[in-house]
Amino acid sequence: MTEPTSDDPCATRIAGEQRSVASRHAQFVSEGHEVAAREFAVSPSAAVAELPLGPVARDVLGQSSRSIWADVPDALWNDWRWQQRNRLRTIADIEAIVRLTEGERRAIEGTADAFRMALTPYYAALIDPDDPACPVRAQAIPVEGELVRQPGDLDDPLGEERFMPVPGITHRYPDRVLFYVTHNCPVYCRHCTRKRKVSDPTSAAAHDQLAGGLAYIAAHPEVRDVLVSGGDPMTLSDDRLDQLLAALRAIPHVEVIRLCTRNPVTLPQRFTDATIAMLAKHHPLFVHTHFNHWKECTPEAARTLRALADRGLNCANQMVLLKGVNDEADIVRRTNVWLLRQRCRPYYLFQADLATGISHFRVPVEKGLAIMRALRGPVSGMAVPTYVIDAPGGGGKIPMVPDYVESRDDEKVVFTNWQGDRYEYPAR
Repeated sequence: MTEPTSDDPCATRIAGEQRSVASRHAQFVSEGHEVAAREFAVSPSAAVAELPLGPVARDVLGQSSRSIWADVPDALWNDWRWQQRNRLRTIADIEAIVRLTEGERRAIEGTADAFRMALTPYYAALIDPDDPACPVRAQAIPVEGELVRQPGDLDDPLGEERFMPVPGITHRYPDRVLFYVTHNCPVYCRHCTRKRKVSDPTSAAAHDQLAGGLAYIAAHPEVRDVLVSGGDPMTLSDDRLDQLLAALRAIPHVEVIRLCTRNPVTLPQRFTDATIAMLAKHHPLFVHTHFNHWKECTPEAARTLRALADRGLNCANQMVLLKGVNDEADIVRRTNVWLLRQRCRPYYLFQADLATGISHFRVPVEKGLAIMRALRGPVSGMAVPTYVIDAPGGGGKIPMVPDYVESRDDEKVVFTNWQGDRYEYPAR
C-alpha cells in the first residue's frame, strides 16, 4: 500500500483505518475467533469506503428511483396518501417491476391468507428487479421459507397476549406498556413478529379498544413510558394520531411517549411539515424506527430523519439481524454510521424472534456476537447498538455481549480490549 504524503490528511486517515482493519483481522485469526475473523475479513477499502466522500455524497448510500412510476408527477409521488392507495398487493403488481422466481410466486399465493403482501411504490422502487437476494426484496416479497413452520416456532413469540390485561395493551415491564393502535402498515415486512395480527382487519383497534387502553394506562400510575405501536401508528390520520397522543400526554404519570414506526424507511413521504409540527406538540416524544440495510438509506429517508431531529424528536433505530439481509459487520456498520449522521441513534440489534414463518431469516447467535465484536473499537460507540434476544414467551430483552474477560478471581479481573491487548483491573 502506498504511504500517504504528510500533506494529505484524508489519505493519512484512510491508511490508518486500513492498517487497523488488517491488524484486527490478524488478531482474530491468531486467537482462534474464526467467525469474528470472517466478519472482519472485508477489504480495507470496503471497510472505509465512505471516508473519502464529501458530506453530501456520503448521505446517499441507497439510491431511490421511480422505476415504472417515472412519469408520476412529483406532487403525487410525494403524497403519502397516493403511495398508500397505489401499494403493490398482487403477483401482477409485483411482476410489473420485478422478475419473480417460481418460488416467490408460490410463496405469494401460499401466504396470502395468513399474512398479506403490500409494498409502497417508494419502497418497491428500491428493489433490484433481477436479484432475488436483494436485501430490500427479501424483506418485502414472500419466499417459500415463510411456508415452513419449524419446531419451536411461536405465533406469539414474545408472549404479548399473555401479558395483555385489556385488549391492545401489553404490560410486560413494570413502568412501561405497549399500546397496539392499528393493524396497518405501509409495507408488511416478511420478518414481522406480529404476523398473527398485523395485516389482519379483524385485529383493527376500534374506538372502544383505544379508549380501554387509555383508561388502563390512566389507572396505573406506575406506567411512565408508553410505546405506541401496531402495525404502524403513522397509518393513522394526523387528526386521529394527534388526539391519541394528546390523550396520553394528559395522563399525569405518563412521562415518555415512544412512536414505533417504520415509515421513515418504507414511506418517508408520510412525515409532512404539518405532521412533524403536530408530533412536536407532544414532547417528550421519541421516534423508534427500523432501518435494516444501507440500501434503505436514501435521500428521502435522510431528509425525514433530519426534519424530525430539527423539531426535537429524538430518533432511535431498532435493527433486526436477518440472514441474507444484514448479517455482515460492514453492512451493520455502514447503516449505523449513516444513521448517526442523520441524528438517529442505533439502539438495538435484535436477534430474530421465534415467530412462525421467519426461520429462514434467523442468524446463529455466535455470528451476531462476532458482528458485535467486529464493530467494537473501529466504530464509534454511539454507532454500536445493544445486541439483544427478546426471550420467548415474554421473558424480556436479554443483552448479548462478546466475552472480553479472560479470567476473574478475588484479586483481579483479566480482560482483553478490542485490539486483543491484555489488561488487569482490581476485583475489589
